[in-house]
Amino acid sequence: MPNPLPIQFQALDLDTLATAKGRIAVLAEPDQATSAGVRRLDRLTKGALSRAIGSEAFAKLKPGEALDLTYPPGIAADAVQVIRLPKKADQAQARKAGAAVGRSHGTAGTLVLAEAHARAADLAFGLAMRAYDFNTHKTGEKTAPGPVTMMAAKPESVARAAAPMAAVAEGVFFTRDLVNEPANVLTTHDFAARLAAMQELGLDVEILEEEELMKLGMGALLGVGQGSESPSKVVVMQWKGGKKGEAPFALIGKGVVFDTGGISIKPAAGMEEMTMDMGGAGVVAGVMRTLALRKAKANVVGLVGLVENMPDGRAQRPGDVVKSMKGDTIEVINTDAEGRLVLADVLWYAQERFKPVGMINLATLTGAVIIALGHENTGVFSNNDDLCNAFLAAAKAEGEGAWRMPMGEAYDAKLKSRIADMMNVGGRDGGAITAAQFLQRFVKPDVPWCHLDIAGTALLKSDSTLAPKGATGWGVMSLDRLIRDRFEK
Repeated sequence: MPNPLPIQFQALDLDTLATAKGRIAVLAEPDQATSAGVRRLDRLTKGALSRAIGSEAFAKLKPGEALDLTYPPGIAADAVQVIRLPKKADQAQARKAGAAVGRSHGTAGTLVLAEAHARAADLAFGLAMRAYDFNTHKTGEKTAPGPVTMMAAKPESVARAAAPMAAVAEGVFFTRDLVNEPANVLTTHDFAARLAAMQELGLDVEILEEEELMKLGMGALLGVGQGSESPSKVVVMQWKGGKKGEAPFALIGKGVVFDTGGISIKPAAGMEEMTMDMGGAGVVAGVMRTLALRKAKANVVGLVGLVENMPDGRAQRPGDVVKSMKGDTIEVINTDAEGRLVLADVLWYAQERFKPVGMINLATLTGAVIIALGHENTGVFSNNDDLCNAFLAAAKAEGEGAWRMPMGEAYDAKLKSRIADMMNVGGRDGGAITAAQFLQRFVKPDVPWCHLDIAGTALLKSDSTLAPKGATGWGVMSLDRLIRDRFEK
């Protein structure tokens, strides 16, 4: 598993600038006085650095963007990366600047002159996040990235501030790895095993197998996976860092390791991306890993339903009626609307067993949310303004796009079934909303709840600020922030 790029924090030693190998990254702003490190580099490069900072090209850059001076004279480094970053930069600008370094980091190593910048820890976080590379299945010689050294005026202070961010980065990487894995590798067995291995971090992990799920009455979840050779499972991860006996906050994730659509089979074009249909479970796993790594002072339980939706002689059919753990019956109109069936049973189990103070579920649930919000925002649905607003504030603080969507009885009426208590779909119009209405039927009225539809944000076909194309790990940062702000103060 790729881990976040380790960064060494050191005191300023400007005498090493002439001999440093690889790349050197410096921070500057056209209308601000340059730092001691930049001035020393400028003298070494015979004025090349000051000419770059004073250029029209540099002035056109936005905060966090960079230009390169390749093979500058007077120093051993192959390049000096000049990043535009004001001294009073905000968090997003500093992380973007770090990402610019991480994007271009190579095998020869990088020296970052953060000096006395107040956002040095955020700079390091952005660097680590963007340096991610999923190359597990590529053959041939693999080159390891070179070392990263960040020189700061107060390195111990920066290292302390960066430590909890490093735990978040590792959680994000864990999520990205899970979402990027092909389905022949990340089976329900393998997924559960990777989660069980987190017991070494202090998590309590249980794996509920099909026999126990049958006893619990999880007919909705089991119906989804009955056409697969991979057995369905529910994995429960508990982090008990808060007061003993205090009810936990619950995170619930959809973990469909591959989704063909079942008998309502999807078109072939693009189906290879359905390896990411376990993205909700991946985010829950990443958050739980982060909480354990940073020893969070909160009680949190993460539950994921792991299934595979395959067409088979035993597979669930359109028109079948299944009975949920709650006891409600569901007419399956479309077997490709399977994630809500998985979540229905896991949501109910979480409430019955743990009596949580609140719940958030995540799922790559609908294509409709992508039509509504594109790939910029996750759709947020909730029965509780306080919890919803707290989550939206956390997402805004972490720079992860999220937008609240409406709910209401008019949408709920679309789920009425002729032969069962409800249908699993309500038609094409308002599809993301009717999916949320379906889930709300399995949430007790007194339990604060949010549903996050991450279909548009879990996997991107182009680079984003903090991630290369592919799995983003969206949600790990926001949920960790929510737990810190809401349950650890």
